[in-house]
Amino acid sequence: MKQLISSFQLHKRSLLTLILSGVFVWSLFSIKWNAELFHSGGGPIILQILKGLIHPAMKANLFSLGLQSAWITLAYAVAGMTFAILYAFVFGILASGILASSKTARISTKVFFRGILGFTRSIHELVWAWMFVAAIGLSPYAAILAIAIPYGGILGRIFADMLADVPEAPIKALKSAGASRMQALFYGYLPLVRADMISYTMYRFECAIRSSAIMSFVGLGGLGYQIQLSLADLKYDEVWLFVYFLIALVLLVDMWSNVIRKGLTGSTSKKWFGSSSISSVLVILLIFGSFGFIALGENAHLFDLLSKNNLEFTKKFFGGLIGLNNDRPAFLDLGSWMDAWKLSLETLQMSVMAIGFATIGAFLTVIPAARNIANGTLTTSKTWYGWLLFGIVRVLYIFSRAIPELVWAMIIIFIFKPGILPGAVALALHNFGILGKLWAEVIEDMDPRPIRNLASSGASKAQSFFYGVIPAVMPKFLTYILYRWEVIMRTTIVVGFVGA
Repeated sequence: MKQLISSFQLHKRSLLTLILSGVFVWSLFSIKWNAELFHSGGGPIILQILKGLIHPAMKANLFSLGLQSAWITLAYAVAGMTFAILYAFVFGILASGILASSKTARISTKVFFRGILGFTRSIHELVWAWMFVAAIGLSPYAAILAIAIPYGGILGRIFADMLADVPEAPIKALKSAGASRMQALFYGYLPLVRADMISYTMYRFECAIRSSAIMSFVGLGGLGYQIQLSLADLKYDEVWLFVYFLIALVLLVDMWSNVIRKGLTGSTSKKWFGSSSISSVLVILLIFGSFGFIALGENAHLFDLLSKNNLEFTKKFFGGLIGLNNDRPAFLDLGSWMDAWKLSLETLQMSVMAIGFATIGAFLTVIPAARNIANGTLTTSKTWYGWLLFGIVRVLYIFSRAIPELVWAMIIIFIFKPGILPGAVALALHNFGILGKLWAEVIEDMDPRPIRNLASSGASKAQSFFYGVIPAVMPKFLTYILYRWEVIMRTTIVVGFVGA
């Protein structure tokens, strides 16, 4: 029976892999593969971009501007994540259903609040920014709220799932001792999921920095704004200088996140950065520093958003979205629906092509990117070039994922003509680094004993990989592919802003 179940699961994975491969091939037929895909001056532009990559503009005034823009990007991200965490914490608890007194109440609260979280996270932050700018003008709070709403929806959904998956035994023990539902929440549920919640929040913070950078496209400042201006002036050396500032920001947050995760799991000492007290002080300083800068440096105040003019314009703007005061809104026009269907098909093709390119790139590079393969602990075979390849691929992953999709698209559109392909390439370049990092961590966390047994039995590296590593990690690989595909589908709208 177990063998039958195992064979069925293997068949399902093989069938899913075959279907995904077939859909990827289908997406490739949406492109006319000829020389007309490229701009006539695409070759020289590539050389100029590569030259700027190797020799960025190292001028004192630009360096100062980069530091200032990096701080604006960080401040917006911190402020946005602050609101997102507050929103996610409250709605995540309600969406989990753990405070409900009956089964009916639990189902109704879960459906209602998960619906709210689903709606807010389904709209990309750049679209939220566009709507807020249209409603309240070029206020820093347009960027902050645009980050807070979708990120709060994402965090809230994850928090709800974490709370819902808490084992029942310790909670029942608390309730049998007389604890109320609120006491069970604060002394039972939250302590059990605290580490996972903090870990995922730090990951989203890294993403929020990238999102903060692309707020420039609706007229808000930061590193993205400087990148956009430099691209418009064709100053690629300046573009890469500001891109390196963005990469440095993402790297710092990633390093901080890794140390905090190790501190929470007890795999490192509590000294220095990993100390919860030091991290807490740093978080408080960042929050107060960000909101202080926004209030004093940017002269923006949250309550200014509630002015009479803003409220009236907001009412008119969002009313227009649902067709108020419009004799024939777009959603009642058949022609608009036909256009939307065609664009939806293009979105699907772009997203499939992007995840396909990213998957191929990650698959070809993930093996040397795994630490336990580089040091030989997985295959019991160590080579002199293992760490060299590990370093090269990991730097490639960092570089790839640290640059937002919109920035990639803004660069690529100088090479390719507008269409599905440049958008797919931009999305693929960003997600290649994310998929590669996630997959490498899957290999690093796998049980090494079956692979060592294969190696000790005389299997070569290739045989150990295809008969040991791949079958063990493929389920998680497929899970991450489908997860990133969902994210890419939501993000296709972003690259459309630059005609990709």
